[in-house]
Amino acid sequence: MFENLTERLSESLKKVTGQAKLTEDNIKGTLREVRMALLEADVALPVVKQFIAQVRKRAIGHEVMRSLSPGQAFVKIVNAELVEMMGAQSEGLSLNVQPPAVILMAGLQGAGKTTSVAKLARYLSEREKKKVMVVSADVYRPAAIKQLETLAAEVGANFFPSTSDQKPVDIAKAAIAEAKTSFADVLIVDTAGRLAIDTEMMQEIIELHQAITPVETLFVVDAMTGQDAANTAKAFDEALPLTGVILTKADGDSRGGAALSVRHITGKPIKFMGMGEKVDALEPFYPDRLASRILGMGDILSLIEDAERNLDKKKAEKLTRKIKKGKSFDLEDFRDQLQQMKNMGGVGGLLDKLPGMGQMAQAAQQQVNDKSLGQMEAMISSMTQKERRFPDSINNSRKRRIAQGSGTQIQDINRLLKQHKQMQKMMKKFTKKGGMANMMRGMKGMMPPGGGGGPFGPM
Repeated sequence: MFENLTERLSESLKKVTGQAKLTEDNIKGTLREVRMALLEADVALPVVKQFIAQVRKRAIGHEVMRSLSPGQAFVKIVNAELVEMMGAQSEGLSLNVQPPAVILMAGLQGAGKTTSVAKLARYLSEREKKKVMVVSADVYRPAAIKQLETLAAEVGANFFPSTSDQKPVDIAKAAIAEAKTSFADVLIVDTAGRLAIDTEMMQEIIELHQAITPVETLFVVDAMTGQDAANTAKAFDEALPLTGVILTKADGDSRGGAALSVRHITGKPIKFMGMGEKVDALEPFYPDRLASRILGMGDILSLIEDAERNLDKKKAEKLTRKIKKGKSFDLEDFRDQLQQMKNMGGVGGLLDKLPGMGQMAQAAQQQVNDKSLGQMEAMISSMTQKERRFPDSINNSRKRRIAQGSGTQIQDINRLLKQHKQMQKMMKKFTKKGGMANMMRGMKGMMPPGGGGGPFGPM
């Protein structure tokens, strides 16, 4: 995510980090490069201008000139202004109303709106413990109604049926009545995607909004459209009182223009980011954490939250007890760890959040990626239980059989066994220090409130 921007900013800021003294001249050169990096990331020009002006104003002031490490103080200012540009703080949904709290979803066709409805339903039921109902008021695409019904079943949300011969307002009103009788906490209303900002369709959604007065009106927009996303959101906001934005496909956006422009152009907060196709791939938007990731400083807080939510605590405790008793970390344990890594978003999801991994992430993923994780699992699954328990018993003839069964080569088996040995040593160290969770909390303790260390040193 935002790899190009991270790489450009990292290179630009490295030049000032080691400076014993900052002058207007060396700040000027760095700001020129930062400006180019932001423009190449498709950040809107007015946003770039204000950002550079604010950084320059603060950089030539006392807070940098009097600092013991001016270069790092400068990076800290860039970080703070990035956070400010994206909205200063995370803004959640306002659901403290008489149930059902109605959420209206709007957006252009193809932005991933229906999928976002399902993701949001899952997020609210799993993390906020809400009873959620969803309904489709997209009467132009019967397939969209069917799609939402399928997704609702997948995420465990109640689905209110609708048909293409009904009026959107009638559908929404009937759904609200049903949500009240079934004691739903939240009702999410999906609407028809617009191919462009067309007057007739906009009038329809305005009438729908007036009829149901939602507590949240969220605009769903594709992050990969860059600053166009912010401009479209602004046009929608002029017609509808938007309360926030959901950025979809943020995991595929290597530039970052939408995330950095939306708040400034619309004045509306980004509330969530879609980080993949799976129904659990929706993250609350934290400007400070994203700024930290953009500057290559990682996002340890989100990593810890992912671990606490996705790691199987019983399995982790069982493994810790096993190793403490002097038993070895076998290949069945290794397979469990691979599966848990996949649950946390795979290799890419982990590397993106580790401090200092900005430029190394792509190189590291060439060595170990989600495809190679699947290959490792296949090799372990092709072994007998005895082989998984006692890896040292795997001789050449067994390796040939395992390679044949998993569609791999003998050198792949050798590499797996070597990686397992390395993991064995690491697990012994983790166990002595109180396990992975304690290690990650230790990393959190080393981070300052707004970010982390990363390529620029501690801040």
